[in-house]
Amino acid sequence: MKINIRGDKVKVTDAIKNHIEEKIGRLERYFEDAQSLTANVLIKVQGINQIVEVTIPAKKFILRGEVKEKDLYAAIDLVSDKLERQIRKNKTRMKKNNKKSPIVDFVMEFEESGVEQDEKTVVKRKTIEMKPMSEEEAILQMNLLDHAFYIFKEAESNEVAVVYRRNDEKYGIINVK
Repeated sequence: MKINIRGDKVKVTDAIKNHIEEKIGRLERYFEDAQSLTANVLIKVQGINQIVEVTIPAKKFILRGEVKEKDLYAAIDLVSDKLERQIRKNKTRMKKNNKKSPIVDFVMEFEESGVEQDEKTVVKRKTIEMKPMSEEEAILQMNLLDHAFYIFKEAESNEVAVVYRRNDEKYGIINVK
């Protein structure tokens, strides 16, 4: 697995780079064709906290984790563990979807534009290309991205829908007409 490491207000030293490569490299065993994957790691500083974001766009899903800690090495360890838990937790769902029908590529192209404005206005916009998928696949994708909601196009009706995680840890669906 190739690992792209970028620091935002942080100088990425060889020690940091080696630690990231060791921890994120452990995830290779969960992927069939790990050599074709690229893990994108972003290290940011926010006050006294170190933020580590890892995104691994695989062929059939996107795996993402983010951790905020005071110690950079602890944050790297935690994000690695978090990603590993996500893979293990959703492993049976991914296998089930693979047997039922081939999963559509979940590659989403984002166009981000940050605009300097007040706190009450929109500060970020994303344009997402939606591919048709089932509700179960959308829940899987939402969990892999570690988001609270996910917008998708339903495979059967070709209508836009939103799946979200409720406070009781169950899921809800909003259909848009």
